[in-house]
Amino acid sequence: MRAAVVPSFGAAAQVEERAIPVPGPGQVLVRLEACGLCHTDIHAMRGDWPVKPGLPLVPGHEGVGIIEQLGDGVTSRTVGQRVAMPWLGHACGECRFCVDGRENLCEQQYNNGYGVDGGYAEYMLADARFAVPVPDGVTPLDAAPLTCAGVTTYAAIKNAHITPGETVAVFGIGGLGHLAVQYARLVGAIVIAVDISAEKLALASELGADHVVDASKGDPVEAIRSLGGADAAIVLAVAPSVFDQAFESLNRGGRLVLVSLPADGTITLPIFDTVLKGISVIGSIVGTRQDLVEVFALHAAGRTRVVTETRELEEVNASVEEVLAGTVPARLVFTYETADVVEA
Repeated sequence: MRAAVVPSFGAAAQVEERAIPVPGPGQVLVRLEACGLCHTDIHAMRGDWPVKPGLPLVPGHEGVGIIEQLGDGVTSRTVGQRVAMPWLGHACGECRFCVDGRENLCEQQYNNGYGVDGGYAEYMLADARFAVPVPDGVTPLDAAPLTCAGVTTYAAIKNAHITPGETVAVFGIGGLGHLAVQYARLVGAIVIAVDISAEKLALASELGADHVVDASKGDPVEAIRSLGGADAAIVLAVAPSVFDQAFESLNRGGRLVLVSLPADGTITLPIFDTVLKGISVIGSIVGTRQDLVEVFALHAAGRTRVVTETRELEEVNASVEEVLAGTVPARLVFTYETADVVEA
């Protein structure tokens, strides 16, 4: 099988031939149809974060494909079933976080494309329990971004505790942001999209944003305040200034929801304003399997639209540069077996 392998941090990925893996107990072997390129994959490839992935690494945690083989003891999945392999590749199922529905906080978790090889390959292994079925009506090409960009922003909107009629500012309109705009609208919010790209802001308007703010042409805080301020700010961009802007844009009782993970990110907040205004700061990390089930259900019902461009696996390094340059409208997706990807 072909796989894009990162030999050392910061090195270019190398597409090479590897043996097709054999599923162990509790695992399934999945033939990949598609896998999205997430900015987290780039952090993994560069070793940006304090906890480093193992090397050599096959990145990718937006994998979607067909189960071809079951490991011993697997009864909950079937050969021929389409499944998605998200960031949360495994959780213990026994700690208090797993038991109370917050498995994404499990300290024993491992992550696809980080702790274990992921979806930048034609085949991958997955814990059968965490290979989430993709319903009929959701194509692999759409399912791939929904597997991370979708579930991450869906959970962020949930964690923001938005009530209908509140105003939500989405900072960063791209792979995640174009979905965050849609989820915020689905819960009845007035949506302000913030970016420095006219093209991405045009996409946000097309997807239902009520207002757009071009942060390259003026102070976004002033623009948001002129619109009445934000009751929740969802931070999906990584520029340090964005975090301050998001905080300053909030009304009293506002919620600052942090999603993006800059390589060396820190945030300094004014304690007086945070306390006096009753501001909440919320960290939101991906989502649970149930969140992903709900994301797929909404998409199957026609409630969301996924904007993608396809790439070949051999284009992995050039694709990374596209993402870093900010020239990608929303999500790049590597495709395998294109005929399977086009049709549901």
